[in-house]
Amino acid sequence: MEPLKGFWSCLWSFLRFLPFFLALLILGTVKGIILCPFVCLIMTLGNSAIILGLWPAHVVWTYYCMIRSKQLGPVLKFILALGASMILVLWPLVGILGSILIGVGYGFLAPVVATFDAVGEGKANDFLHCFMDGTWSTIERSFTVVRDFRDVCFYSYFSIMDELHQRDPPNEGPYEIRLWYVPGSWVIGFLGVMVDMPTITLIAIYKSPYMLFKGWKRLFQDLIGREGPFLETACVPFAGLAILLWPMAVAGAIIASILSSFFLGAYAAVITYQEKSAKMGLFYIISSLSVFDEYSNDILDMPEGSCFPRYQYRKNISQRSKSLSRHSSLARKNQDEKNPSLRATSFKGILPELKPLKLLDRMFSECKHYGESLIGEGVIAPEDIKESRSGKGGGSRIVSIGLPAYSILQALLVSAKRDSDGLILSDNTEITTENRPKDAIFDWFFDPVIVLKDQIKAQNFSEAEEQYLSRLVLLLGDSKRLNNINDQLPPLEQRRQAEIHAFARRLCGITESLSRYPTVRRRFDGLVKLLYEDLEKKFGSTKPVNGGKVTQNLTSRIIRIVSQKSFQSRKSPGSNSQESQSLNNVL
Repeated sequence: MEPLKGFWSCLWSFLRFLPFFLALLILGTVKGIILCPFVCLIMTLGNSAIILGLWPAHVVWTYYCMIRSKQLGPVLKFILALGASMILVLWPLVGILGSILIGVGYGFLAPVVATFDAVGEGKANDFLHCFMDGTWSTIERSFTVVRDFRDVCFYSYFSIMDELHQRDPPNEGPYEIRLWYVPGSWVIGFLGVMVDMPTITLIAIYKSPYMLFKGWKRLFQDLIGREGPFLETACVPFAGLAILLWPMAVAGAIIASILSSFFLGAYAAVITYQEKSAKMGLFYIISSLSVFDEYSNDILDMPEGSCFPRYQYRKNISQRSKSLSRHSSLARKNQDEKNPSLRATSFKGILPELKPLKLLDRMFSECKHYGESLIGEGVIAPEDIKESRSGKGGGSRIVSIGLPAYSILQALLVSAKRDSDGLILSDNTEITTENRPKDAIFDWFFDPVIVLKDQIKAQNFSEAEEQYLSRLVLLLGDSKRLNNINDQLPPLEQRRQAEIHAFARRLCGITESLSRYPTVRRRFDGLVKLLYEDLEKKFGSTKPVNGGKVTQNLTSRIIRIVSQKSFQSRKSPGSNSQESQSLNNVL
């Protein structure tokens, strides 16, 4: 929707919209007040039961994994045990209080947002949607939040601790703390806090009036012209509330600056310890003031620069920074040569930003597509689906890690062949730096995958090597099936095999980290359910017939025939027809 031009037309649009806005706000508030107690009760009871029920297991397994870890030295284990003790003691209290606050906030705000969103573009019968939207959907999503919280506390937590326990130490030995550097680091850290806290507080207070009046000016301009946060109907109540509460936002920014100054100054202890130099720690204390001053100037659109000097507080960083700047300039040059129009691209030409949850849905759609294909080829056996469905032993690694890694690898191979700067999915959706989700958690996944894509592109794998890499990624957790790969594919050089194994391990490691994302487990269970239902449609149901026993004989014969197809080369054109005929005979 294009904003209106002209002062009087904008003012008339605002006055005409005001009664409509107030009616929606009152309706959304009433819905929020009614639903808030129920949502808060669901989240509080559900999350509290999970926290208290798993707390003994968390305590025991945390200490067990830290003590048995080969990556940590004895002194570091002792210090981490002390820190973990504080966290474990406070976790039930913080978790339950956080659940109450989140339940109250979500239970009230979700119906309000849904009420304003009900009158958005493309919806029929707006009047009915204003009353219905945000009621039952809010209750359902509160149960979803509890389920995702359970997955994080149960699956993600134990997966992270198992990795700490099972991973081998680095080549130079376990991580350890050098005790003789600790006292000096503590002194420099204390000095950093004493210098940074009062100085940053004065800087924040000095710039707060500018932030207050500049923010009010921009918000009122957007209000009259229906631009910025006032352009979307669902955002209008929060944007209007921002005008009233903007002084509190400025005060909150000052408080946040004061709190952050403590950690910013205390980080001088880390610099001193890492660089083994008190001089570098002192240089960091001065430079941190310059960094904060310049950062606040950028946020407030004030003149660039700072009155504080910035020193180099890292040793041997000049060459690395030069190489990084040279690499980034070359990358920008190549980008401009490939896409010269990007240098003059307007805001309207930018691709719409993809949302992390929508991107996860697309990724699991890819998994479903490739999963059905691999089941049809016999590469993924029905036992793998059933093992993941039952959840015994953590489920099948081939399905839980191998299948998502296989799907990501196919996107990497396609992107490398098309010389894409991002990641191309099977539906030709391209994820680039312009439209990728602006989310720190997503960056942990996206950046390593793009690096891996560039390395795959540089390797220029042959078709046989791509097939070997695909099967290796899929079956990395099954040594028995991995042994069949060498017999089925053309022989490769030993060095080339080692490089392909390294790629497979890295991609599986990235996928395993992604599997700990809060909503991934729920989506994975939905994927397994769809694959299981598809398996039943193709090969018949295994449910009891006429109250009798499960037809295990039929199921076992189907599994045996399908599994025989696993990693077999099609030597004759009639092999597929013979296998299909044998399957039809069984059915």
